[in-house]
Amino acid sequence: MDFFDNWTVQVRKGLLELCILNLLLEGEQYGYDIIRKVLEVPGFGITEGTLYPLLSRLRLQGLVQTRLVESSSGPARKYYALTAKGRKTASIMNEHLQEILNGLRSMDGTDER
Repeated sequence: MDFFDNWTVQVRKGLLELCILNLLLEGEQYGYDIIRKVLEVPGFGITEGTLYPLLSRLRLQGLVQTRLVESSSGPARKYYALTAKGRKTASIMNEHLQEILNGLRSMDGTDER
């Protein structure tokens, strides 16, 4: 793996939590739907083996809550939603990311201020 490929992987990993929080800003989501929506985001990929431990960490940090919904077609489904703390955290993370991107743009000469 060359430098750029490694860097790209690290950036994606660093932004995956924010990506999940932003998807949950849209409302309660089922795990499979989260995976499907993340895969629609250019440059991102995710597997169940990555998503569910990440959601578990977010739940333990008080950012996400879960609820089980009975399903007529199989086992109960677990739905994920942001807590108030999760919504606040997503907002702060989005603002911070924007500040970082603005700073980077100002360094590469593309800042339009």
